[in-house]
Amino acid sequence: MQSQPIDFHPPSEEAAPYLLPAADVFAVRARRFEHLACDHSLAEWLRFLARLSQAQHDALKAIPEFPLPDAQARELARNHGMPPLNLGERPAVWRDALRQMLAALDDETLPEGARATLTGLQSADDSRLEKLAATLLEGEISADLAGELPFIAAALQVTYTGMALRLDPASLQKLDAPAVCPCCGSPAVASVVRLGATINNLRYLHCSLCNTEWNVPRATCTTCEDDKEVALQELEGSKGAVRAETCDACKSYLKIVYQDKDPNVDPVADDLATLALDMLVDEAGYERSGPNLLLIGAYSG
Repeated sequence: MQSQPIDFHPPSEEAAPYLLPAADVFAVRARRFEHLACDHSLAEWLRFLARLSQAQHDALKAIPEFPLPDAQARELARNHGMPPLNLGERPAVWRDALRQMLAALDDETLPEGARATLTGLQSADDSRLEKLAATLLEGEISADLAGELPFIAAALQVTYTGMALRLDPASLQKLDAPAVCPCCGSPAVASVVRLGATINNLRYLHCSLCNTEWNVPRATCTTCEDDKEVALQELEGSKGAVRAETCDACKSYLKIVYQDKDPNVDPVADDLATLALDMLVDEAGYERSGPNLLLIGAYSG
């Protein structure tokens, strides 16, 4: 692991402060997982995640509408400095997305353990599924749920992404916590330095749940906002497309991905393909500040 110098770039007043997810976000991610699986030590797992992402895309297209909180509830949330999408009042359609995805994934090519997990979830009643969703979203996670929770997370990602697609980005507002999504209140999974006419070289945090992004300064810790004790770490011999931004002020870290190094980089897929970097910064004494929900069970104690 090696450190790299970083430069401060404040948020641009002209750039869009919020980027809602693209309608094909899961299909693009599926292709990225497939690409990353080539010659990777975790190839089988990454290819399964490609299938899971494609199942998310298909579920997003198949469900006609993901209901938003009513206008009064969204206005109340705005007046109280809260995100418009409420994690505690998730629409029941998320269970439809889950069951469709499980059916699409269930075949004889899956390892025995994964098939057993899918079978258990397919037979679970609504009450158990809601308990699993609450466990995931409230962060009360135990290691015995590590097999089930990524599937629950995937269905919730579809649902909250579908809801975010229906929002007006002008209705979003900055929240007090910099690493919390202004759309649904979930933590960021990583940040991405983007290419684009109006957003070139700007950093956006990427929501772990609804795939919304929001503009934040570079060279600033997204946990404590310190701008003096941050550094970038990367694996020896890497091309620099994925780095870990570490903060010695609060001892946290979060991955950051660079589209100028690889225009196809994805904050979720590339995060999971670089677990070796997580291991190194963890051994150096830093704690990850936001989870990747497709590996959520691994973050329990």
